Amino acid sequence: MYDSIKSKLNNLKNNKIFELLVVSVIIISALEIGAKTFELPETAISLTSILDAFITIFFLFELTVRFVADEDKRNFFRKGWNIFDTLVVVVSLIPIEDSEMALLARLVRVFRVLRMVSVVPELRVLINSLIKALPQLGYVVLLMFIIFYIYAAIGSFLFSDINSFLWGDIAISMLTLFRVMTFEDWTDIQYETMEVYPFSWIFYMSFIFFTAFAFLNMVIGIVVNVMEEEHQAAREKKEPSLSELQQELKEIKAVLSELQKK
Repeated sequence: MYDSIKSKLNNLKNNKIFELLVVSVIIISALEIGAKTFELPETAISLTSILDAFITIFFLFELTVRFVADEDKRNFFRKGWNIFDTLVVVVSLIPIEDSEMALLARLVRVFRVLRMVSVVPELRVLINSLIKALPQLGYVVLLMFIIFYIYAAIGSFLFSDINSFLWGDIAISMLTLFRVMTFEDWTDIQYETMEVYPFSWIFYMSFIFFTAFAFLNMVIGIVVNVMEEEHQAAREKKEPSLSELQQELKEIKAVLSELQKK
């Protein structure tokens, strides 16, 4: 009985129509959350409440299907995405009306949109790639911070008398340099200092080269490299290994030899 139910739920979990239905419900959930940010009539508020209850029940059903159909239930809650989905569903079950947890429950409902990541494998690969790239990115970020700190100190010493609002201290200077790195009206800042220091353009050009070009390209290179490794690992999981193929060939030969004997 249990094996029959498990087999049916496993077929349901792997069904493409069911996967599309889950994605559709997540999209509807996102639209429903966005609709609640507007002033709605009483009829629409009642409709969103009913829709919210349906979405919560559907997510609970979908999580139950995945749990029952999983072959390794002991490690089901050791997977990060399963823990995230479970927390979102459990908190969504908390009554939010006239409750001290109302704000928390509403905020957690916003994160239901992130369930799209756990449902779509390609999005999981992207997130996993970013997470695995963080240790390598940490050194790049540290080096970028050092460059920011040095240039901010120089800028504060040289340009604080020109514009104390932008270069008053090292903290404000770092914010100004972030504006320069993102190219947000940075030429206005440059021309203002060039009126006093004509060669100050060297300061800006060298800073942009180090940050916007060199370091950002390093970040992109690290993320792309890790992403390629994740895609390769995913392909290896899907493709049968050499040992598995050899085992299948042995089984086929054994069956053929048995048929020949008969």
